[in-house]
This record gives sequence, C-alpha cells and structure tokens, in this order.
Amino acid sequence: MFFISKEAPQLNGEIRDKEVRVITADGEQLGIMSAKDAQSEAEKRGMDLVKIAPQAKPPVVKIMDYSKFRYEQSKREKENRKKQKTIETKEIRLSLNIDTGDFNTKVNQAKKFLSKGDKLKVSIRLRGREMAHSDIGVGNMERFASALGEDISVDKAPKLEGRQILMFLSSKQSK
Repeated sequence: MFFISKEAPQLNGEIRDKEVRVITADGEQLGIMSAKDAQSEAEKRGMDLVKIAPQAKPPVVKIMDYSKFRYEQSKREKENRKKQKTIETKEIRLSLNIDTGDFNTKVNQAKKFLSKGDKLKVSIRLRGREMAHSDIGVGNMERFASALGEDISVDKAPKLEGRQILMFLSSKQSK
C-alpha cells in the first residue's frame, strides 16, 4: 500500500505530469504512460485517477474508487483513535497533620487511580505557620509513597514549590 499524504492528493484532471506510472486498484502495473492516457483508462474502468507518489520519477498514479478509499481511511483512523489510551493525571491532596484513617483512605484511592494506569499528583498546601514545618509535609509524602508499595515509581520527588509540596507518581506497569 502506498502512503498518501495528509493533504488531499491530486485527482483526475488535476494531474498535469507528462508521464506517470499507472497501477490498478488490485495492484497490477499498467506501466508508464501519458497522464491523458491514464485518465482515459480510469474513465473506461469507471474509477478515479489518484496521484499517490508525487515525489517518484515518474510520479505514481493509481486507478481506484477515491470516495470508497477515503471512507475506509476514515474508518481506520477512527479505529486507531479508539485503541489509544489517554493517560490522565489525577490529584490527591493531603494535609500536614493528616490522621491515619484519612491517610489510609487516600492511599486506597491512589492505588485505584494507579491501577487504571493514570499518573498521580500528590500535593500538600501549607497555610500560615505550617510553612515553618515543611519538613513534616515532605515526610508525609515519603510515607505516602512507601505505603503504596513497590509497584509505583516516583516520577518527581516531593519538593516545596511556593506554598505547596508536590510529588508525582506513576505505576511501573504503565511504563
């Protein structure tokens, strides 16, 4: 199968080359002929003449049903988009003085996100005098990462950025 560029290829009367290499819809080569002869051959078969390799010497044209080709191409692209997995970034917010019950709930929620293949952003917002105790927040983040187990990787270690401590995690299976 030849590659047809993203912009619309030249069709029928738009092909102005003196000589072209002609291929039928089933891949049979008809040889090199003038563009007018190729156009008349396509009309005789009731199909379109499509330039598929303009950079070749001489350019390659194919006799095919262009509307059917475009329809099949759009179906293939749609199918490929369905197969793509979009990775989302989910966020979990902790607090500086989080209790063990709340901490365990957040860990379970994080495990659920990571098992789906999403990336995870863990943040702690420091308010007022909490800024003086950012080391406790970093400790909470490290405890959170270790509570998730061995199957996670720390993409970005806990770091104080302004009034927030941020850390990014992802599952090792998704890499």
